[in-house]
Amino acid sequence: MPNKRDYYEILGVSKSASEAELKAAYRKQALAWHPDRNKSKEAETKFKEINEAYEILSDREKRAAYDQFGHAAFEPGGGFGGSQGPFGGQSQNYQQGPFSYSYTTYDGGQGPDIGFDFGGFSDPFEIFAQFFGGASPFGGRQTSRKPRYGIGLSFMEAAKGCEKEVSLEGKRKKIKIPAGVDDGSVVQFPDFYLTVDVKPDKTFRREGLDVYVEKEISFSQAVLGAIIEVPALEGNIGLKVRPGTQPGTMVRLGGKGIKNPRGSGQGDEYIRLKVTVPSRLSRRQKEILEEFEEN
Repeated sequence: MPNKRDYYEILGVSKSASEAELKAAYRKQALAWHPDRNKSKEAETKFKEINEAYEILSDREKRAAYDQFGHAAFEPGGGFGGSQGPFGGQSQNYQQGPFSYSYTTYDGGQGPDIGFDFGGFSDPFEIFAQFFGGASPFGGRQTSRKPRYGIGLSFMEAAKGCEKEVSLEGKRKKIKIPAGVDDGSVVQFPDFYLTVDVKPDKTFRREGLDVYVEKEISFSQAVLGAIIEVPALEGNIGLKVRPGTQPGTMVRLGGKGIKNPRGSGQGDEYIRLKVTVPSRLSRRQKEILEEFEEN
């Protein structure tokens, strides 16, 4: 398969990449090339490649076969399937935005489906929705006629959940967004699907269910210790800085992260402490530091 790009190259990772590194790379690439977000001509092809690469490399057995035999492992007779392709399945047509796609097997003896062919790999939008915490917009490979809409949320609205009044087909209605949805999540409602677009936050950065915050502390606070206020999802809380804290120290606040939108459980909050070194010192301050250095 000479035209096939290397899966590791597609995701931008090394062959020794860990599972976490693969997930992070997939997330970055999938968000960048999802056709609902990227309107360039090559978005469909890129998104297909990204999902195909992640589906293989995220599976231990398939990754091992790929590492040993390359793309040949997934050709007919290569050990992961026959003429139906590596994952088989019945042919079905789907519509996503301005383009359609289908599986490569046959439907009821009527001949191959016509549409955008993903080479026998599973539905990339299904992978995307599951990976980003939402239900598949196609109901688990069942053809769906429900309309699909998008909504923009602030970081806090997504993290804590909210109620929104929206206009759908000329009708106003209130909908509840569950706490913990992430950027790209797909929420299923009785009559439609809703894709969530979360705006970045100036204070909080999210990774999975965990949130990260950077907090500046003074040189004296790092040396002597202090009680400081740090931002959390539920408001500011007190944090004890230990004497002798080093720049870049990470403090974990268990259970202060994002709630799991799929059930029980909650992530953590991580505070990275940045020590601010004063640029101007009084003569007495300089003397004290010089004495400290001598001792």
